[in-house]
Amino acid sequence: MSYYLAHFVSWLCCRLPGSFCDWLGRCLGQITWPLVPAKRRRMARENIQRCLATDEQEAERIARESWTRFGPMVFEVLRFPVIKRQIDSYVEIEGAENLRQGLALGRGAVLAGAHSGNWELMGGALAALGFPIVGVAMRQKEAGMDRFINDYRRMVGIHITYKDDVREMFSMLKKGWAIGLLMDQDSSVRDGIVLDWFGQPTNFVQGPATLARFKDAPLIPGFITRKEDGRHKIILFPPLFVPHTSNKREDIRQAMEQLSTILEQYIRQHPEEWFWLHDRWKSMRNRVEPHHPRYKQTD
Repeated sequence: MSYYLAHFVSWLCCRLPGSFCDWLGRCLGQITWPLVPAKRRRMARENIQRCLATDEQEAERIARESWTRFGPMVFEVLRFPVIKRQIDSYVEIEGAENLRQGLALGRGAVLAGAHSGNWELMGGALAALGFPIVGVAMRQKEAGMDRFINDYRRMVGIHITYKDDVREMFSMLKKGWAIGLLMDQDSSVRDGIVLDWFGQPTNFVQGPATLARFKDAPLIPGFITRKEDGRHKIILFPPLFVPHTSNKREDIRQAMEQLSTILEQYIRQHPEEWFWLHDRWKSMRNRVEPHHPRYKQTD
């Protein structure tokens, strides 16, 4: 039932003006902000103050805007059938040559993105413009919504593979595709790699660097930002290459440090667009880090 309901809402949104859907999305975001659990809102404010050295009022503004933007983002996904037909007028790309040159090497590429801006639109736009993009998806608990969102991703040309299908990711990389991965997710301490990020120990997934190292594929940081006129800009950075020495873990660490530095700088420039309500430092709360006094030592 949810699958068909989502299709009906999408059909309706595609017949409404984009400006109206954008306005409605922002209204819904603002209305639902007070409904976000107080604990989660407080955590977001504290993370913003700690990372960006803002006062409480500014932290509240950034956190609220971070949540509000999800309204327009959802409507843009629902309007994919319309947007894909006019993608050139909806999205511009800065650094497209970086991805083209990386793919021209014939080793595929790893596109390292983040939960910033409309990352769903970023993958869709790149695929619609002819880039061979593999979207790595997390399986949704509700089967109908999982089917719907993946149908819409495929509609714009994205090849979808699930997060646990590592074998297919390597296979598609060998075939010369660009594998899109989000690099700002928390991981278990056992599986992740701890880096200094925003001046504090932060656990990062190793996937982007691990995958790129496999075929010496270019590792390309990429983000999307919403412009004042409502259009979007995708920013693709020059490719990085993961070292390939006998010390695999150190090779991966060096590459992830470069990625994390680029991501931190980007978030500082566009703080409202990153998802601050994610519990980014959850895995680190009880970790022993003697050189970081913020973290208390536990038994």
